Amino acid sequence: MKDFEGKICFITGGASGAGFGQAQIFSEAGMKVVIADVRDDHLEEAMAYFKEKGAPVHAIKLDVTDREAFAAAADEVEEVFGATPDLLVLTAGVNVFGPAEASTYDDFDWVVGVCFGGVVNGLVTFVPRMIKANKGGHIAATVSWGAFNAGPTTAPYSAAKAGVLNLMESYFIALKPYGIGVTALCPANIRSRIYETAIKNRPEKFKNTGYHVNEETQQFLASIHQSGMDPRELAEWLKRGIENEQFLVVPYKSGERMLELALQRFVDYASPEGMKRWEERQKQPPTEEELQLMAEREGYKPEAKRTTTLPPSDTGFAKARKDLDWVDPSKKVN
Repeated sequence: MKDFEGKICFITGGASGAGFGQAQIFSEAGMKVVIADVRDDHLEEAMAYFKEKGAPVHAIKLDVTDREAFAAAADEVEEVFGATPDLLVLTAGVNVFGPAEASTYDDFDWVVGVCFGGVVNGLVTFVPRMIKANKGGHIAATVSWGAFNAGPTTAPYSAAKAGVLNLMESYFIALKPYGIGVTALCPANIRSRIYETAIKNRPEKFKNTGYHVNEETQQFLASIHQSGMDPRELAEWLKRGIENEQFLVVPYKSGERMLELALQRFVDYASPEGMKRWEERQKQPPTEEELQLMAEREGYKPEAKRTTTLPPSDTGFAKARKDLDWVDPSKKVN
């Protein structure tokens, strides 16, 4: 897709963070935009912005885990703008930090339900409509750098994002004959409000977490996100990727090298000799190149250390609930 003017874009998680940046950029490219989001306050803020711009933007409150609501939203798009979307962007996501071994069923059901299930629901809802419309189009998902790395403190999130990456590649291959492109966007740190989700968005039925989570831990996470990539810049990377019919967008100048280093471990995992190489590397400090690439992903200058630190009293960020008697804090993975 190279021409966006007058076409329809549907974005989940479109009222804040990465999704709001995407809504801005694709609206400015001339698209009619639908922002779908679960938060009323975020929708109100986003719509106030677009009303001031006089842009053709429509808001829908949507829980991406609700399949009936997704179908109703798809109907609403057609009622409001007269057709099914030309561009579907699946960005809604949630995250929470804690040791993998402390994870509960609720931690998995909530995070995987939104991050993976929400993408599944978007694809199953819209793909048949896009095929029947016979006008081509494009589908993108905000996948995350977490898809390429094991997450000892983000196991549900990293697993969900790895699943989304594989899922999107399947659709990338399957939808080519229909003239529908597919892109997976894989950023690391973003200047977003995802840190709010663990406190404000988590449904009561999934409240049983194994992690230590409170306002203090989430404010610490917010301080990390402040140095992340601006959502508009991330959306520009996505737009270029779509224009270039690119499946994978790692939104950094050194993206290809980052991928090469991140995926080397799978080569090592595949043989006894490789496992020895991997174990030896774990004992070594990061190389200068690795430090440079980490700085690029996380959003701070290589010569500077991250300015955010834990408050004087440890927040307990990314730790287990204290009452879990099988979790040994001394065995924390760095």
